[in-house]
Amino acid sequence: MTAALWQSSPGWRTRTTFVLALAAATIGLGSLWRFAWLMGSFGGGAFMLTYVVSLLLLSAPLMVAEVVIGSHGRSGPPLALRWVADRSLISRYWMVLGVLAAITGLMVLSCLTVVAGWALAYIPLMQGSTFSAASAPMVAEAFTELLADPQRQWFWQTLFVVVLLIVSAQGVRRGLGVFVWLAIPLMITLLGVLVRFNLDNGNLDQAGDYLFSLKAVDFTREAVLAAISHALLTFGLGVGVGMAYGAYAPRRIPVARSVLAVAAFNVAIALLAALAIYPLMLATNLVPNSGPGLLFISAPYAFGNIPHGDGFGVAFFLLTVVTALGAGLALLEPAIASVRQVLRGQRWAAVLMCAAIVWLLAAAIAWSLAGEGWFANHNLLQVFDELAAGVLIPLVCLMVALLVGWRLHPAVLREQLGRESALMFSLWRGLLRYIAPLAIIVVALARLI
Repeated sequence: MTAALWQSSPGWRTRTTFVLALAAATIGLGSLWRFAWLMGSFGGGAFMLTYVVSLLLLSAPLMVAEVVIGSHGRSGPPLALRWVADRSLISRYWMVLGVLAAITGLMVLSCLTVVAGWALAYIPLMQGSTFSAASAPMVAEAFTELLADPQRQWFWQTLFVVVLLIVSAQGVRRGLGVFVWLAIPLMITLLGVLVRFNLDNGNLDQAGDYLFSLKAVDFTREAVLAAISHALLTFGLGVGVGMAYGAYAPRRIPVARSVLAVAAFNVAIALLAALAIYPLMLATNLVPNSGPGLLFISAPYAFGNIPHGDGFGVAFFLLTVVTALGAGLALLEPAIASVRQVLRGQRWAAVLMCAAIVWLLAAAIAWSLAGEGWFANHNLLQVFDELAAGVLIPLVCLMVALLVGWRLHPAVLREQLGRESALMFSLWRGLLRYIAPLAIIVVALARLI
């Protein structure tokens, strides 16, 4: 039996489409709010340097490993793992890792759907000048009212899931491929508009000092762990994205160099995102914070209290939605490919099934945030996030590193990395064998402790 028999969808024709798709998947919401906050909180330029090193030595090798598995098996994560296991004469039980990755992706996507629903809800609020000259308590109250209204959240979540469903149902080329060619230029354009607005209206000097100055007193052991953890959790690892997209990549592409290009793009977008919001926040005397507080309280307040800021606030939340769509399509794809191959069904049926699961999980999260239902005393958004980021993603990443670094035959791996030098191939395997497992275990233990 050949790997081609397991191919679920036609792949992309060009390397550029693969790189853009992987870039859209890895940018995620973390690049919009968490990266800049971490830089300012943990040593500025020193954190930045540690993050880049972590991307090169940890995240990029792991992503290359996932792409190699997917491109070798030309199928969804479970069957791709089965194929490489057969070729290396090891147990087929490794395919369970693909199932776990796909399930983790759906869990992360349910959380992302909730946040994307909030962003969609804020677009008409910004457009209607709801936050124009509003005080910080008024902006915070608006967010609290949104959390307390599950029906309102369900409406916007449903809209986001429907868009995911429509795009994904079009297939790999006409759906995912066309989307990334439209989304990446739109993303860059919106970022450029927001950066220019911040340069004209924000406090650039204070933002530069906050983000880029070397503050050794803030660069502690916790800062190093935060940089490594952020590099691991915001690069689309552990959720099967690399395996799924690797299956659609053109054959004989330089996988390692493609992933490094994605890493460079990821860093550039994160820096632009920092310049697209922090100068304005600091100009309005806001203390930068992280999480929903930045996106849905600090940012609306900052845009609402600057002349002509409401229109740029619309652009900011539109950027948030576009970014979430890119990540959401990627998170959905491993589950779609897995369901379609296991059940041998049509793509639209697999898309509908996976989208329904995500919608139900997101609805449950909204219900829990509103304090209703049997999980009224549980914040499911926090529970899912801690389970995925603290347990499942590190576990999947660790198992991928052990599988590719120690169990798969080098000749099987070399087939997909034929355009990389022998030195790069050896360096990559060494990082997977020794650096990646140790770093993942340290970060996981530190998070649990």
